[in-house]
Amino acid sequence: MDFVDILGVRLELQHIAGPAGRAPLVFLHEGLGSVSLWTQRGNSWPQAVCQASGRAGLVYSRRGYGQSDAVPDVRGSGRLAPDYMHREAGEVLPALLETLEIHQPVLLGHSDGASIALLYASRHPVSAAIVMAPHLMVEDIAIQAIAQATTAFESGGLRDRLARHHADVDGAFWQWNDVWLSPGFRSFDIRPDCRKISAPLLAIQGLGDEYGSMAQLDELARAAPQTRQIRLADCGHSPQRDQPERTLEAVAAFLQPLP
Repeated sequence: MDFVDILGVRLELQHIAGPAGRAPLVFLHEGLGSVSLWTQRGNSWPQAVCQASGRAGLVYSRRGYGQSDAVPDVRGSGRLAPDYMHREAGEVLPALLETLEIHQPVLLGHSDGASIALLYASRHPVSAAIVMAPHLMVEDIAIQAIAQATTAFESGGLRDRLARHHADVDGAFWQWNDVWLSPGFRSFDIRPDCRKISAPLLAIQGLGDEYGSMAQLDELARAAPQTRQIRLADCGHSPQRDQPERTLEAVAAFLQPLP
């Protein structure tokens, strides 16, 4: 495990070795994710992607997740604002990549991480972006699923499962849950930003995604016509966990012809 100081915050990260001649992959986790959650079943999916595509990789935990610095008073003065993904894409990620001297990466994001990848790609040059279960706008299905997650965290087994991956499990959960269920977040909409993306895009979503409908991919394709879509049967919100082999094959095939 390594750490880096970005804008005064210590972030957990993991480097994956690979050839220097290709743009590296940068993995951006979901709303409750972390470095360790990419490998929760004992196999490193990011490592498999890097090996299959012949690229180096970087995995990091955002502030408040994994072993990165916690957010003080996360339900009070530290509560995330509705533009938290814009801030991550516009401030933290550029500073991280500059510090690590990573230029024009391939971004691979899941859920919140996918939205952050799209926002970054709308403002900065990237070699490509791969987004799994992205959120371009807020749907009722997502709000309902997140409300159910609240119950699972408070009275089910979700808190214990997440505690294996986050130093501050309560902070990790509530910073995500509170902002998504806040009235101000209902207006979240990055479709105008996606119209500015010129890089190659691959979008993957499970047909059984409990956090979003296929309207997310439809809207992305309208905003960025170069988007290649893959819709997976027998797959929920996490293609890399529900259909790891098929998702890996799709990502490797997409990356193979890129410079």
